[in-house]
Amino acid sequence: MMKSTLVLTVFLFLSVFAQAQVKEFDQLEMYYAQKHYKLVLRKANHLLDNPEYDYSQVPSFYAALATMQLVQNDRWRKVHPSALRDAHNRFLALLKNKDGQKICAAHMHELSFLKRDLISWAEDLKRSDKKKDFTEVQEFIDSILDKLPHVDDVPEGSGGGSDASDVTNGTASKERQKLIEYAQKYIGTPYVWAGESPSGFDCSGFTGYVYKSMGKELPRRAVDQYNACKKIKERAVQKGDLVFFDNGSGVSHVGMVISEKGEPVVMIHASSSQGVIRTAIDSSDYWKSRLKGYGTFVD
Repeated sequence: MMKSTLVLTVFLFLSVFAQAQVKEFDQLEMYYAQKHYKLVLRKANHLLDNPEYDYSQVPSFYAALATMQLVQNDRWRKVHPSALRDAHNRFLALLKNKDGQKICAAHMHELSFLKRDLISWAEDLKRSDKKKDFTEVQEFIDSILDKLPHVDDVPEGSGGGSDASDVTNGTASKERQKLIEYAQKYIGTPYVWAGESPSGFDCSGFTGYVYKSMGKELPRRAVDQYNACKKIKERAVQKGDLVFFDNGSGVSHVGMVISEKGEPVVMIHASSSQGVIRTAIDSSDYWKSRLKGYGTFVD
C-alpha cells in the first residue's frame, strides 16, 4: 500500500514538474501576458491537435482564456459567433478535471484579471441593450468566476492623495481644484451598472457626473469620452484630467486624476468591487498593465 502511494506521489510530482518545464506552455503564458491573444489561441489549438500534449490541460486552459479576451472585440466575435459559448463549455470541462482544477488554481491572477475585464464588457453590453451577449457574459461570470477575488484595487487611504487636503492644496487651477473637491465628495458611493447619479455610479457615469458640475457635458461611454477628449502626454497630466484603460479589446474604463503634475498618477474612479475609491496606478498590476492614455476636457 505504501509502495503504491509512493509511486502515485512521484508520478504526480513528475507530471506537475514536467508541465512547468515545457517550453511550449511557457510560451503560452508569456504571449498571454503580452496580450497576444490571437497568437495564444493559435498555438494552444495547435498543441491540442498534437497527441503528444494530451497529458496536460494547459493548452485547453489558455485556449479558453485567450478566447474570452478575443470575444470582447465586436469584429472578432462576429466572425466567431459560437466562441463565447465554446469557451464557457471548455472552462466547465476544466473545472470537472483534477488537472484542470490545479491549473485554474495556479493561474488565479489571470482569472481575476479576466473577471474585471468581463465585468467592464458586460457593462457596455447592458448599456447598449445587447441582451443576448450580456446574458451569456453574465452567465460565464456567475458560473466560472463568481467566487474569485476582485482585482487589487488600492483602497481609499493608500498611495498618493490619501487625504482630501493632499489633493486640493496643490498648484492646479481653481477650476481643476473644484473638480477634484467635488469628485471626492462621492468616495464610498456604491458601484451600479449604468449608474450616473449619487445613488450609484459606473466608471464613465462618475466622470460625466463630476464634469457636469462644471457645466461640461461628456459622452456617456468610456470609449466615447476617450475619443472626444484632448489627448495629453503623461508628463503633462494634472488634476482633473482623465485616465483611460484598455483590456486589449478597446477602452473599457476611465478614472479622474487627482495627483499633482509630475507625481505618480493617482485616480479617483468608480470601481466595480469597491465603488468610488482612490487608486495609485503604479501600485496596481491590473491598472498599470492596461493603461491606454490620458485626456482632458479642461481648457
